Parts: sequence; structure tokens; C-alpha cells
Amino acid sequence: MIALSLAEIAAVVGGQTHDIPDPSVEVTGPVVRDSREVEPGSLFVAFVGERVDGHDYAAAVVEAGAAAVLASRPVGVPAIVVDDVQTALGALARHVVHKLGTTLVALTGSAGKTSTKDLIAQVLRRKAPTVFTPGSLNNEIGLPLTALSATGETRFLVLEMGARGIGHIRYLTDLTPPKVGLVLNVGTAHIGEFGGREQIAQAKGELVESLPAASDGGVAILNADDPLVRAMASRTKAKVVLFGESGEADVRAENVRLTDSGQPSFSLHTPSGCSDVTMRLYGEHHVSNALAAAAVAHELGMSVTEIATALSEAGSLSRWRMEVTERPDGVTIVNDAYNANPESMRAALRALAAMGKGRRTWAVLGKMAELGDEALAEHDAVGRLAVRLNVSKLVAVGGREAAWLQLGAYNEGSWGEESVHVSDAQAAVDLLRSELRPGDVVLVKASRSVGLESVAQALLATGAEGEVSAR
Repeated sequence: MIALSLAEIAAVVGGQTHDIPDPSVEVTGPVVRDSREVEPGSLFVAFVGERVDGHDYAAAVVEAGAAAVLASRPVGVPAIVVDDVQTALGALARHVVHKLGTTLVALTGSAGKTSTKDLIAQVLRRKAPTVFTPGSLNNEIGLPLTALSATGETRFLVLEMGARGIGHIRYLTDLTPPKVGLVLNVGTAHIGEFGGREQIAQAKGELVESLPAASDGGVAILNADDPLVRAMASRTKAKVVLFGESGEADVRAENVRLTDSGQPSFSLHTPSGCSDVTMRLYGEHHVSNALAAAAVAHELGMSVTEIATALSEAGSLSRWRMEVTERPDGVTIVNDAYNANPESMRAALRALAAMGKGRRTWAVLGKMAELGDEALAEHDAVGRLAVRLNVSKLVAVGGREAAWLQLGAYNEGSWGEESVHVSDAQAAVDLLRSELRPGDVVLVKASRSVGLESVAQALLATGAEGEVSAR
């Protein structure tokens, strides 16, 4: 964070100083909520959680070098005390972003946010110092913490914005007003919470509504291939740039194909020229993500050659998202277990089919959460798609939703041992350990709450070191 005195911070957040001998002392280190991340000069934010109260760590973090604690009550060590810590954190982020004057890029969507954010960051940082959301810390706490990690040298700030209801993104854009806003897609992720795709579109579109007018440099980057996203052009005063495979897109892909290893290759077309891209990432769904990143970079002044080179060299920065590892015995494990929705599940299955040409493929799948009334149909459809893509073995893991996955596969014609329903992760690991053979490709994917990353980790440990159980 840029250096701010404790007195200035207290004024910004409307707080009272307690046990601070010298209010001119500056916070020069990171703003953190985890006591293990404290560095000399840090500001420690004391949240009260269900199981842990950050105030209990106040003395320890000051002893470790923190300049002060942002707290909701006096803690006996230097502290700025406020009525609401979350509100204060947001106010501090708003102040710092305004003071920095950095170009802020915000993105949202039902699927692919984190992968696209990682691509944007890897492209932009070739041009200038870039700070971006780590992992998926895209809520009212993670977003301001990311913004506060920017420094005076930061040229671009790339923030992922998540939403679980109307007004959430509006709140985030009030904290960190973007200049460039990107909407990827409107899908079925969290549809059970929102109540329908139209409601999801209403929430996601709050991002483009927050943008400055085109005359003030505002840019709305919208997916030309998604009608609900494209319609958001009427909700913004910013310049509208379309990306996608549509011929009407300003930034588009042509001659899209997957390599034998399942990596996308295409010709990138922009208003200033075209260049070829072959990605290191896996799955055709990354083409749309790459086009979104290219549109952002093009609007911020990068050449098509620079963009294509950066996209071709970009890797995965976040864990458990199409993370491909080959065991010494030739078994390939694709760990895509961070999260799942119908769109990302279909994309992962298509990537598995491409990677597994001439090899035996396994899809180890679990529940897709928060689908509401569409849960049965969506799980059934994914099971059917696995059969249509000629996935060799479907292993459905867990309870009712997993049973629907397996039933969909069965009804599509997956009989005998081609699909199986197992009770939990350990049962899946036991089955795979007994039946995997060199050359097999295994995809592991489910919603984060299912914890199927343990299956991938256990299988990798088995291949490297011997028997290790899934948790």
C-alpha cells in the first residue's frame, strides 16, 4: 500500500485512535486480515468470524511489526477503532485508489472470471506494473484488500468482481470505480440464488452502468456471442467493444482448433491487425477468455503482436483450474476441481475428449451447486454429454446430484461399467487406483464444496510415492 499515516487513515475511515503514541507513524506494509501475513509496517484488519476473532491476535501482530490494528473495539495496542471494520476497509480502498489514479480494470461473469483475470494480468504486466486479484478473492473483503496492495508504481489494477445478488457489483464498483469494465457471460452459476438468468444479467450489468462516459475514457467490453451480455450495451455511456467469434466482434477469433494435446490455437483479429495464438492452457473455452483479455489489452494500447505473444506464453496462475500433471507412469491428471457450473463442466469435458484422443479417458465428476430448480436437468445433461463425447469412464461422486449425473449417462447409452456412482472421494480414489493404466487421462471436477481436489491429489501422490488416501 502507499504510505499513509495512522492519523490520515483514521480520518478516512471515520475512526478513533486508541493507544497510538504518535499518529504520524505511517503504514508502509501490506494491509492484511491474516495474522500470519503481517510484515513490519502492516495494518492488520481484525474481522470477527464464526470461529475466529481477529481482535484476539492484536497483541501478537503488533509484536510482529504491525503499525496498528483496524478494529471494532480497543485492543490494548495501537488501533484505529471503527463501528464496522468491513465498511472502513472499503472506505480506505476507495481513498487509496482515488489517490493513486491507476487505470482500473474490472471484470465479472458467470464462468471464467478467474482464468480471464489471470490472462489479463499476464498480458498487461508486459506493458507496465500490474496488480491483480489473487485467486478468487472477489468479494467485499477480498476486493479492497487487493486494491490496497497497489503502490505508487502500479499502472494497472485488475479486479475480479463476484456477485450473489442484485446490488453486489454496484457496491464493489463504488469502492473501486473502474475505467474499463468487462462482462464475460451470463450463465447458470448461482442461478438458484438469483432466480433466473435475467436476474443474473441485471446484476452483472451493474458493472457497465458504473463506467465513465466514452468521452472520459470509459470502455465496456462485452461478449458478442452472449445475447444477454451484448444487450448490456444499452446500459452504459462508455465506449462499447465486442469480443467473441461472431463476425461482428471487434476482437475475434478465426480458425479455432485444439491441438492434439487439447490446447487452443486460433487467429486473433483486432482493429489494428491480426496474429496467431497457440495457448499453453487447456480447453477451447479459453479462446473466449483470451479474446476478452486481448480486447482489454488492445484498448489499453498494446499491439496485436504483443498481445498474441503474451497469450501464447501465459500459464495458469490459480490452483485447480485445468491443472494438468502427468505421472511418471504416463497417467495424466487434470485437476479442475476448484469449482463447477454447467458451462464450465461442458468445457472441461470437451477438453478431456480432445486431450484423450487415442487414450482412455475418465471423468470424475461431482455436484454442481446452487442450480436451484434446474439442478436435475443440468446434472442429467452433463452425464449425457460425457457419453456423447465418448468419455471412456464416468465416475459420479457423492449424493443425489451425482446419481443424476450417472443416470443421465445411463439413459444416453452408458451401460455396463462405462459409468458408475460412488459414495465419496475415497471410494473414487480406490476405484481409480485399481483400474488406471498408463496413458489414461483423468478429469476431476465438481463445485468447491465437494472437495474433489483430494481425488486428484491422492492420485498424483499414488503415482509419485505410493498409497496416499483422500481426505
